[in-house]
Amino acid sequence: MSEKETAKKTLRELSAGQFFENDLIVAAQVGGEIRELSETVDEGEKPVWVKLSSPAGERIYRRSVLFLTIIAMKELYGATDTELIVRASLNGALYCDLEIPGGVTEGGVSAIEVQMRAIIAEDREIGHRVVSKDEAVHRFKEARQIPKANLLNGFPEEEIVLSSCGEYYDDLYGVMLDRTGTLGCFDLMRSGNGVLLRTPRGGMGLELSKPVEQPKFTQTLKESKKWAKILHCEYLPDLNRCIQFGQTGNLIRVSEALHEKKIAEIADQIMAGIKKARLVMIAGPSSSGKTSFAQRLKVQLRVNGLEPVSISLDDYFVNRMETPLTPEGVYDYESLRALNVELFNKDLVALMHGKEVALPRYDFITGERNDGAGPRLSIAPEQPIIVEGIHGLNEELTHAVPRDEKFKVYVSALTQLNIDMHNRIPTTDARFVRRLVRDYQFRASSALKTLRQWPDVRKGEEKNIFPYQEDADAVFNSALIYELAVLKKYAVPLLSAVKSSEDGYAMAQDILRFLRFFGSIDDESDIPNNSILREFIGKSCFFTSSGELKEE
Repeated sequence: MSEKETAKKTLRELSAGQFFENDLIVAAQVGGEIRELSETVDEGEKPVWVKLSSPAGERIYRRSVLFLTIIAMKELYGATDTELIVRASLNGALYCDLEIPGGVTEGGVSAIEVQMRAIIAEDREIGHRVVSKDEAVHRFKEARQIPKANLLNGFPEEEIVLSSCGEYYDDLYGVMLDRTGTLGCFDLMRSGNGVLLRTPRGGMGLELSKPVEQPKFTQTLKESKKWAKILHCEYLPDLNRCIQFGQTGNLIRVSEALHEKKIAEIADQIMAGIKKARLVMIAGPSSSGKTSFAQRLKVQLRVNGLEPVSISLDDYFVNRMETPLTPEGVYDYESLRALNVELFNKDLVALMHGKEVALPRYDFITGERNDGAGPRLSIAPEQPIIVEGIHGLNEELTHAVPRDEKFKVYVSALTQLNIDMHNRIPTTDARFVRRLVRDYQFRASSALKTLRQWPDVRKGEEKNIFPYQEDADAVFNSALIYELAVLKKYAVPLLSAVKSSEDGYAMAQDILRFLRFFGSIDDESDIPNNSILREFIGKSCFFTSSGELKEE
């Protein structure tokens, strides 16, 4: 054995002795890339340890436990008589449809968990197998994983690296832990005809958050599955085939019609209760398409004979010097305390009582709010007021207005498309791609800047938006089944320019990896000018060429 070979060690060996209280090393970042602990590096290498409590670590751990779940299910019930289909992330848990002999029962789910614990106790190795593409496609067809077989068949590579554990193999398209013995922090519980797989999230380390019922979000998930079936596009190979045969025009038109119909239904709900609930509050996470949705909702309200008016929360910022700071000492504009909530409530109550109000105007250059410097506004009875912002569902923002006088809308972006049965497209990744493209096009932001901002954006969402989503009266899913095939040509060059020495490189590579699965829709002529997607790629009828909302 050469001296060079003896100087190499596995990352797991190098991590020995490293201890983080209530946390776990799940991988390592070497040369900008996230590597599995089973990989070898030079002994003098100084890896950056990826902990479970980090966003990347959370995904690695969840992916590994999902692999464990599939193995346990197959071992219990047979490889060809069972299937698990990952559908969505709900409050940090994966919701999965389950097909097992006898149907989904408490006993059946409990048996799967017992088998998972047994595999953990055995501390089996999770490794890799390199097989030819033809063999991989054949194996997945035999296992009835047709979407995965079809996807791999379109890859240019002649060899495929599969994850393996004992006799079972799969491709979950990402880094995993190298042994089952480290995967004990999870919970598996029955949920309808499926299961919720709970793993640690949000910086909690080796702890599980409490399960939270989310009936409205679950209903949106069911609706998204229905839309995917209507479009004959449940899995990514379906979309790629549509692109390959030049059939995207009809797919785009039906997708947009589903959006329009849903927006019209929400407008009808508002119309039905307008005598009582006149204040329409719209909220959603970053790049969910809130602004375009609000504009389209106004159009549908006008169709119903209403004359909605809008109030911008931006004009209610406190003076910059009064803005609260983050722990890092920078202005926290996403905090509710960054707004003059009392002035906002005073103006709302006055308007809703028929009084004329001189709205404030915030100067983003000077950082000062000028009360009464904005337009004068008064509204007639049964005239809706529309307010859009991240705190829209938080009762504290509109505390002076009774709850039954408000209609709340949560705008999500729940991707309807799965890569294959075991691999979903994370909603946060799809929203990130939207934001990346928009911020480059209209805000002169590089990919690196957007990558660096994203963790703070996600923290703000977890704190200010997601806890309130179940208080919504209506949920609108803004995702479009075809959108990533359009966004790909904008995003890939931006992400490819991120250097391995830069701290956003690992995430950029993750996004590039899943974007490579998509065919590209280059012809945008079928995308209407009022589409949610136009907010991000341009030529929207609601925005100027520089990305500013048009004055009404």
